[in-house]
Amino acid sequence: MSGTMNDTLPPSLLERRGAQRQLEGQITGCAIARDSQQVAFATGEGDVMVAARADWGRSDAWDVQTVHDGAVLSIAPDAAPTGFLTGGDDNSLRRIAADGSVSELAKGRRWIEHITTWANDKGGVIAFASGKQVELRDAQGRDTLKVLEHPSTVSGIVFDAKGKRIAASHYNGASMWFVQAKVDTPRQLEWKGSHIGIAIHPAGEALVTSMQESELHGWRLSDGHNMRMSGYPTKVQSMAFTRNGKWLVTSGADTIVMWPFFGGGPMGKPPAEAGGIPGVMCTRVACHPVHDIVAAGFADGAVLMVDTNAQRLLPVSMAGEGAVTALAFSPDGCALAFGTEDGRAAVIDLSAR
Repeated sequence: MSGTMNDTLPPSLLERRGAQRQLEGQITGCAIARDSQQVAFATGEGDVMVAARADWGRSDAWDVQTVHDGAVLSIAPDAAPTGFLTGGDDNSLRRIAADGSVSELAKGRRWIEHITTWANDKGGVIAFASGKQVELRDAQGRDTLKVLEHPSTVSGIVFDAKGKRIAASHYNGASMWFVQAKVDTPRQLEWKGSHIGIAIHPAGEALVTSMQESELHGWRLSDGHNMRMSGYPTKVQSMAFTRNGKWLVTSGADTIVMWPFFGGGPMGKPPAEAGGIPGVMCTRVACHPVHDIVAAGFADGAVLMVDTNAQRLLPVSMAGEGAVTALAFSPDGCALAFGTEDGRAAVIDLSAR
């Protein structure tokens, strides 16, 4: 599978179905609420901009407010259907409600660098990482359920699809914990080196970390078997499994790299390359929740969408701005949001018309 951008491509999706706005400072993350009605962009200046669904085409109506005293380091959809959670280098965890009101849920001694949430109809869990600790709270964010201690600074956290387990990457491997366990004894998945990010297979079959050494390491969870995925020119800053777990999609090369997690893969199988921009590194990837579509952002500000079945490439945004630093699909698949290191934030409406 291959494809490159050329002069014959149609107008970008951003031009036809999107809107964008320039903010001060780097976009450090973007998130979309669980009900898919609001998109939020976080910046290195402490600001968060929220775009409501009714205003996706009118960027002048997007609301910007200062939420942290310093950079926003992490942003995630709240465990509730609406709203967002943010963590900052001011050591605080904050909630932005759907009406824009901000409240502080926690204030610690360390930066809050990672937040993730899990929720279903019966409830949810909030997890946030600060230093070596991961704290789990109830869906309201008020009560601490437990604090999980790790051997070194946590570099990424992820819940499994059912919310039963949470995994954290750190130096020399990853740790997996049962969320509801009465006694916490983590499963230690060991591999020497600096692990900088983490992803879990939708069916819980594998755990994968990205490494400082510009490669991926994985563990088959049924038996702990090690898997190595290497050959990247730069380190992998972004990875995601497709909705059915068939592919692990990653940044780190000038094409969208997809490792097969079927038919015995990825061991002994080469990755597929789903198009790209020659000589320009892919910096962010996201997978559509409903269709076999992958979005990828690049170091020159370009964003592409690829249909992995039809092998069709669709330009979302042309180059010309800073590297793409944030990228997310809405849970209903009707929006794609992205942000860049020079402060450009954009929302594309993908709903049927």
